Amino acid sequence: MTASTELIILNTTKFRENQLVLHTLSRVHGRRSFLVRVGKQASMALFLPLNLLEGDVTENPKSTLWTVRNLSALHPLNGIRGNLHKNTMTLFMSEVLFRALREGAVEEGLFDWCRKTILTLDAMESDFSNYPIRFLLELAAALGFSPTFESVAPFVGSGLTGHIASQAPGSAGYVPGTASQAPGPAGDAPGSFNHLRTLQAFLGATFSESMLIPLSGADRNAIAEELVRYLEFHTELPLNIRSLKVLRELYGA
Repeated sequence: MTASTELIILNTTKFRENQLVLHTLSRVHGRRSFLVRVGKQASMALFLPLNLLEGDVTENPKSTLWTVRNLSALHPLNGIRGNLHKNTMTLFMSEVLFRALREGAVEEGLFDWCRKTILTLDAMESDFSNYPIRFLLELAAALGFSPTFESVAPFVGSGLTGHIASQAPGSAGYVPGTASQAPGPAGDAPGSFNHLRTLQAFLGATFSESMLIPLSGADRNAIAEELVRYLEFHTELPLNIRSLKVLRELYGA
């Protein structure tokens, strides 16, 4: 059976000289890989991370690796491909999706959320440096474990859970305006409490507000790494996001 299907490219693997395995996300099939033939003159730009494509998927009852043909781009994504920062973000976002989603997993609403996330980034003209952090928080919610201050806190710094509980809003020991300056247990990163307050701000902010939260490049990178650890715990998968290094180079260590 053959059916026209919208696909989001997460990754590619060379299979043979003229074939690729496309690791994709779709509304119908979820996270699934497809085999595609690639001619010598074919443009590999069609298979860039997070490209939105449409193609004819042919199911094969004798194999788990189905084929896809007649691929075409649904959106040019000129706003992403013409911007180094956005392109780097798509490398990171696609790798997180590729590693956090199990092959064959179908999460209701995930494809539509991803599609909206990609098109929103494409359309933004400025103030998108915080986009990876917003993406990680929204992905967690899309996967069914909506992040809260209490659930994220143990992944910030090193072993902060007990001290965080006494400093968290609503706790008996909480004093407004002091958490970012409070000394943490020995071994905690100096910015741990700043990161907690920043994450709390993200959790309570609208999309537009979250894009304007002031962050240094180093803090932005550190918070992204902390949220990846949070995702690792909840997905029970070792994510090993290699593109974090690229983000660090882009925004500064």
